[in-house]
Amino acid sequence: MIEEQVNGQEKADQTLPDHVFEDRRLFLKQTMAFAGFTLAPVSFLTATPDDIPIGDHERVKLSVTINGQKRRLSIDPRMTTLDLLREKLTLTGTKKGCDLGQCGACTILIDGQRTLSCLSLAIMQHGKKITTVESLSEHGNLHPMQQAFIKHDGFQCGYCTPGQLMSAIACIREGCAGSDDEIREYMSGNLCRCGAYPNIVNAISDIKNRGQKV
Repeated sequence: MIEEQVNGQEKADQTLPDHVFEDRRLFLKQTMAFAGFTLAPVSFLTATPDDIPIGDHERVKLSVTINGQKRRLSIDPRMTTLDLLREKLTLTGTKKGCDLGQCGACTILIDGQRTLSCLSLAIMQHGKKITTVESLSEHGNLHPMQQAFIKHDGFQCGYCTPGQLMSAIACIREGCAGSDDEIREYMSGNLCRCGAYPNIVNAISDIKNRGQKV
């Protein structure tokens, strides 16, 4: 029964003039186009070509002190502190590891507090003081923590070392280096894929026990 109906419809369609088929196709095209416009946002429909967004955002002013130098910058409000340092200021000592705040390679100090720069927006640092690994050595002399890392082989490939150094300094400054266990707990957010953890702990403990200023 169904077969007879289908065959009958096909025969009926074949008897229709060509212009009817053309009208059907035109009707379908117009219907689909109208449906698309009804779903488009009003701002898009009323925008001129110059108004249509192409990914560019209004830039904002930023005043920040980086490694003792005051900087006034114009930045994209979406820029992270990590990208500000690496891409805009070419301070590439701070590393981009996971970009998810899980490895600690991007650790810096902001107003003396260790911070994951990949998770903080640059605009949030307006008026603050940022310290990166580039500021540790002075007049060609290594920072005591850098010397301790070399002495105790606290690194191998070195990719995570800038973040490790910044966290190690914060560890002592914040009074979290009372024991090896306390140091390990504090430094647990800084990953070392080469497995130099015992040597890093030894380096921090050495500085703490010698009472060196960091």
